[in-house]
Amino acid sequence: MTDPRTAADRLIEIIGSRGEAEATVAVGRLELTRFANSFIHQNVGEEYVNVRLRVAAGGRLATVTGNRADDAALGKLAEDALVVAATQPVDEDWPGLTTAVDIAPADFSHASTNGATPAGRAAAVKAFVDAGEGLSAAGFCDTDSFETAFANSAGHRASARGSRATIDGIHQTGESAGAAHQTSNAFSDLDGAAAGALAADRARRGMHAFDLKPGEYEVVLAPEPVATIAVFLDFYGLNGKACNEGQSFVELGAAQFDERITMIDAPMGPGALGEAYDAEGTPKRSTTLIDRGITKTVVHDRRSGRRAGVASTGHAWAMSGSLGPLAGHVVVKPGTDTVDDMIAAVERGVYVATFNYCRILDPKSQVVTGLTRNGTFMIENGVITGAVTNLRFTQSFVKALGPGNVLGVGNDLRYADSEFGQGVVRAPSLRLAAWNFTGGAAG
Repeated sequence: MTDPRTAADRLIEIIGSRGEAEATVAVGRLELTRFANSFIHQNVGEEYVNVRLRVAAGGRLATVTGNRADDAALGKLAEDALVVAATQPVDEDWPGLTTAVDIAPADFSHASTNGATPAGRAAAVKAFVDAGEGLSAAGFCDTDSFETAFANSAGHRASARGSRATIDGIHQTGESAGAAHQTSNAFSDLDGAAAGALAADRARRGMHAFDLKPGEYEVVLAPEPVATIAVFLDFYGLNGKACNEGQSFVELGAAQFDERITMIDAPMGPGALGEAYDAEGTPKRSTTLIDRGITKTVVHDRRSGRRAGVASTGHAWAMSGSLGPLAGHVVVKPGTDTVDDMIAAVERGVYVATFNYCRILDPKSQVVTGLTRNGTFMIENGVITGAVTNLRFTQSFVKALGPGNVLGVGNDLRYADSEFGQGVVRAPSLRLAAWNFTGGAAG
């Protein structure tokens, strides 16, 4: 397999004195076992190489990508980058390269993921399927083991290893479906039986659903919808570019959230999935975004930091030049409440397992519209009494988590699937005082 360090160094060597350059090379193996109608129908494996090169020649920038790391391919990629750069206007905001700094090689991988086999994934799938006897199951189990390297022409070098494993699926009754999700850096952490049992329980409870009148309801949100709330706050608000451009809700130092809400970025914490450095080679570190309700900081790459007059916080990613920096290892701090206790405390409200198709309407107020999916239930007098058909909501995520609105924080912290995919947010369940449901799935 390609050595990513050698390939990254080679790109910098090819560019030489013709410009400033930074290169990131990732190599790995992604394997996927997919199932539908309770049968495995696909098992595939891919050894991949992802190459990203950014050059600045005379202040003119270009970024190119490729999927080969042989010398001929690297040479062509470098020449293409210089050709494209020559066609661009001078970028007055180019912040320059990250200077050389020691970053110890980090290994976030797990042996059980690195050594995962098709038979092992099939066993996890079987456990998921068997947990929903008489139901129809669909979903996937995948494993990804990778190694990355970074190099730039300022002499900066860094490398890391990582892994991720996921099982994600639904059980269906014919009229209802229930979903479950698990992600970890360790394949051995995945419990297909537990995930399958949760999905099956939601599917069975979801039968004979009724339409609920639109309005504001108290809610208990599972980790998946909480993860989507967190990633929207992250991407559209706690983003240095959005703040620089006046498009963010953020008021630094203000108590914008309930005191029960603490949100951090923990790229080096237990169970981390990624590298110890960002796309510009800046070292990553733990960053407190919201501390007991107070908005503490926003994240920056080199470009947004320069404009704001601060240093990069290590949050550059492949698209941060256009979309802004992103905290990619978000943790919403858990509490001590069990999900059963939070449900028991609700007189009349709604339990939501999953959000779907969420779209921002106003970044400044964080008003988002979206749908519930695969597990929406009525809570009456502390008990789930029946299933509710999917609902549309239009809700400010900031207001929903505002002072006095968070009534419970779960003790069930885990990686949860968000609108931006798996492995980005670890979140617990939340009990919130009000959520604005505006109609059914049709509008």
